[in-house]
Amino acid sequence: MGFDWVYMDIFDKLANLKFRSKFKLGIKEIAYINEKGIDKICSHAEDFIRTRIAPAEIPNDGKQTPMKGHPVFIAQHATATCCRGCIEKWHKIPKGIILTGNQQKYLVSIIMEWIKRQYQNNV
Repeated sequence: MGFDWVYMDIFDKLANLKFRSKFKLGIKEIAYINEKGIDKICSHAEDFIRTRIAPAEIPNDGKQTPMKGHPVFIAQHATATCCRGCIEKWHKIPKGIILTGNQQKYLVSIIMEWIKRQYQNNV
């Protein structure tokens, strides 16, 4: 998608944070990816961003993304795409606006790049 420079920059910054760097895909998540396939995981990421992150107002913002249970949830915390507050701070997309299609694609691409890197390191 042409985001290689963004990946390097954001992953370098996030890797230096104790909270963000502790997130890793475990055996269950790798098995889930193997079972569903990476395209299905990407579809889940698109759905989660569209429904949980993209609206302008989110009643439970900051608490809408579980910390476990799905590879995308783990990736969202690792990449600071878990809530609008983190997205504003780390990705410079302001809160209080509906995310555009391109903004949603950007967030999904960051999530999926993190998942692919984790997957490659564990297979």
